[in-house]
Amino acid sequence: MKLVQKLFSIGYVVTVLFFLVCGLVLLAFAAIEMWAVVDPAADVPMRERFVQVLECIGLLTIAVAAFELGQTILEEEVQRSASMSAPTRVRRFISRFLVVVIVSLSIECLVAVFQLIHTAPELLPQAASIGAAAGVMLAAWGWFVSRNVAAENLEPTAMQQAKAEDHKVET
Repeated sequence: MKLVQKLFSIGYVVTVLFFLVCGLVLLAFAAIEMWAVVDPAADVPMRERFVQVLECIGLLTIAVAAFELGQTILEEEVQRSASMSAPTRVRRFISRFLVVVIVSLSIECLVAVFQLIHTAPELLPQAASIGAAAGVMLAAWGWFVSRNVAAENLEPTAMQQAKAEDHKVET
């Protein structure tokens, strides 16, 4: 059984490394995109530069999501070696994941609206659906957290242990 746990840990580390590489590649793409925007030698209309800045924001948003997800997996699965069967751990992991997804979707919605309002206003309902999805996820997450207050009361020491581990992981 220890061998299987070790293999899972290796898998998590490899996954974290892939998230890191993907985030770095997206940062490089954003830097290239931003250079195209500010390059004074380029003869590019202002509207196209604006669209490129929005593309850069989208790339950076996804890069942040990749970094955050990699960090969450690293902290929760590798550094803590925590069992995800503990309700407190599951809630924390889901909450960290949903924060990244909801914020990323919200930013992508804004970027899509700013792009589409000038280029293809007929596609604004599709951009709005991204915002609606983020809103539904936020509401579902709020409901999930409120429903789990009773579970927190059943295991009062679990949250204290998790917070103590947070301090160990941060140092």
